[in-house]
Amino acid sequence: MKKNAVTKETYIVLSVFLFIFCIFSIEMGVANFLGTTIATGYYLLINVALWIMGVAILTGAMAGIFSEFGIIALFNKLFKPIIRFAYRLPGVAGIGALSAYLSDNPAIISLYKEREFRKQFKDYQIPVLCNLGTSFGMGLVIAISFLSIGQHYEGNFFLAVFVGIVASIIGSIVSVRLLTYYSKKYYKIPKNDNPIKETVGDELYRYTREGNALNRLLESALDGGKNGVDIGLQIIPGILIISTFIIILTNQPPVGGYTGAALEGVGWLPAIGKHLMFIFHPLFGFSSPEAIAFPLTSLGSAGAAIGFVEEFLSNGYIDVKDIAVFTAIGTTWSGYLSTHVGMMDSLNSRPLTTKAILSHTIGGLVSGIAANYLFILATIIF
Repeated sequence: MKKNAVTKETYIVLSVFLFIFCIFSIEMGVANFLGTTIATGYYLLINVALWIMGVAILTGAMAGIFSEFGIIALFNKLFKPIIRFAYRLPGVAGIGALSAYLSDNPAIISLYKEREFRKQFKDYQIPVLCNLGTSFGMGLVIAISFLSIGQHYEGNFFLAVFVGIVASIIGSIVSVRLLTYYSKKYYKIPKNDNPIKETVGDELYRYTREGNALNRLLESALDGGKNGVDIGLQIIPGILIISTFIIILTNQPPVGGYTGAALEGVGWLPAIGKHLMFIFHPLFGFSSPEAIAFPLTSLGSAGAAIGFVEEFLSNGYIDVKDIAVFTAIGTTWSGYLSTHVGMMDSLNSRPLTTKAILSHTIGGLVSGIAANYLFILATIIF
């Protein structure tokens, strides 16, 4: 502990904060900048964060029921060959990926809190659950949203979404395998370790609540739902802070001037993106610099990123191939910067948080690149 509370970093952080505040205030006006920041944060809280909390509660209830009645153990047997081959994890991890796909990243934390799920994993595999769940978070929401939007535009949106899903699986394998490598090093595990944990002693038995089936059903659902509330509270700060900042940087200034309303922006990211198209075009196939707003916003919230898509299609910024890339990146990243820290903390794996973020960043980039070239190949074949 330092005796002097004021250090060099105190002045550095204060200087950066004042610089950011000043450049936004000069562009938007102090009152408008503060008003937009607060209004956008409130918009994200009501329309994104609370929605995710609701999903987490329902998923937690499902996890509790699945654990209580042995469904998790059944999935462990069914998914074992596929999950072991692709991810080097126990088969029960498949239900974690599926629950995240049907809801959002923290759904896998709801499962982790259930003893029947947790006991299937070795210690070094626990941190990897963060990247596995996040790789599929909000996947169903993204797919349905894009298919719905695609009804009003030309192009094979079904093919684009399908290719995006396949590419997201490729990215998830990269992310999970990378983090497994770092986790093994941290726990000093041999490279050829058997990923399937041998169940011994009390772990052979499934613990259940007392009472009849109906009482156990209600209690397990309610207890699982309480875990969902905790998860929802943990991820709210990340969604509001990161997404608000990205949205202000990305959205264009309003035609009539700034008013301090929600979702107003300065449009600096697209301006910067114009100078980086020599990178984004060959990798992701983007033809417009505005398109980079989607992956950047997906860092904080995939739900917020979806809001850009219809406007981009209407303005001609993106086409159907970009939908494949958006599906892949949005599903793989799915707001991981706003949830990873909280999820790793919930998994008691805080020392590996940086490695988890690095691995997932690479996985998302791989999924986007894969989607771009897989879609080109698919259009040639079909």
